[in-house]
Amino acid sequence: MTYGELAERSWSWVLGQVRWDDDGPWIPEAAGDAGPSPDRDGMHNGIGGLAHTLAEIRLVRAWTPAEQDLAAAIGDRIRSSIPSTTATTFFDGLVSSIGVLTALDQPGTSAAVERLQALQTANGWPESFLDEPRYEPGAVANDITLGTGAVLLGALWALRHGSDASALAGRAADLLLAEQEVLPTGLNWQFVSRRFRSDEPTEMPNFSHGLAGIVAVLAVAGADLDRPELVDAARRGAEHLVTLGINDDRGFRVPRVIPWAARHGDEYTYNWCHGGAGTALAFSALEYAGVPAIAGDSPASWRRRCLDSVRYSGIPERLHPGFWDNDGRCCGTAGVGDAFLDAWLRDGDKADLEFAVLMGDTLVDHADPEGYWRFVEHKNADPLLPPGVGWMQGAAGISAYLFRLQRALDGDQRSVVRMDNWFSAARPRQ
Repeated sequence: MTYGELAERSWSWVLGQVRWDDDGPWIPEAAGDAGPSPDRDGMHNGIGGLAHTLAEIRLVRAWTPAEQDLAAAIGDRIRSSIPSTTATTFFDGLVSSIGVLTALDQPGTSAAVERLQALQTANGWPESFLDEPRYEPGAVANDITLGTGAVLLGALWALRHGSDASALAGRAADLLLAEQEVLPTGLNWQFVSRRFRSDEPTEMPNFSHGLAGIVAVLAVAGADLDRPELVDAARRGAEHLVTLGINDDRGFRVPRVIPWAARHGDEYTYNWCHGGAGTALAFSALEYAGVPAIAGDSPASWRRRCLDSVRYSGIPERLHPGFWDNDGRCCGTAGVGDAFLDAWLRDGDKADLEFAVLMGDTLVDHADPEGYWRFVEHKNADPLLPPGVGWMQGAAGISAYLFRLQRALDGDQRSVVRMDNWFSAARPRQ
């Protein structure tokens, strides 16, 4: 079976999971669930994520009438929810809505920007998960997926698609700068700043919830908004980042959690969210912003070291229980493959393409004949988890990678760009 054939089979399975009610389409988080994901409209596990797969399919073939109807209904559902949405995140909130609508080439981005402006507080954009007792009233997160960094990322993406989001971008950038921690080694940001916490923070310094993602969005913002102080803050953040990890002949890798404890599992992982595949994006962004050096070496060399850490890690083999038990975009094989395809298209290194193909082969090996994947939770009595449906942790996202891999091998080097990856394919500024 070719990658493209498996992608079509998987996508057909995803379409078979789509349900409809009076409010429009929805998907379960996992096959067999009686209702939609708690974040029904979001990119991560909700109906919004299917827009990104549809964007990939559009480079392969024309949409079928059923796919056209689904795309229209997703757009209608997202636009109708904007006025009442209070979540702001890249995964499941208004920033997600910006990504979904731009992926579908549909209107509504400006309404999401206006809603984000209406929701801002003196500190930024609070989220419901910050209602826990350990957080002070008015607490906000800083990171690129759930916090102020996400709002900045969404504003930059909206600007690139013609919406007047300059005021929102400027406000988010200023708020993020204000939360910096000045250290002898550079700058740092907590997931939630110490002033909002009653406990000692645990850091997750890679892309999804920590320093690497904040470095990335500040670097891109500095370049696009012509604010050199943002680029300098990103540079100083990267100077601190490189002190947190190991840099040796197996690449550069940063612990998943600091301080690490045995209860956290493996100290290092290699995926998009908490490993080298994602952390490389910070150095791509610094290249884009024209930063010449981090700790004496070019951002390009640090980016390559991040990817080397993935290549030499042993993935996609499941080396021990709990190691590499996920094939999704966020935490597993498909996300790594996408990062290496980006690197191949940028640098032309055949080894990157070969590693991307290895990820594709692994997805073929792990696929159920029906076209879905079951990840593993080794601590459970039944370790096989139900098959996920959506973009970040399910078959929709995996099928998109397989569609892309087949196109690349067929000679089509076009990429579907999204707000979290476009700068990794862009050539650095001279």
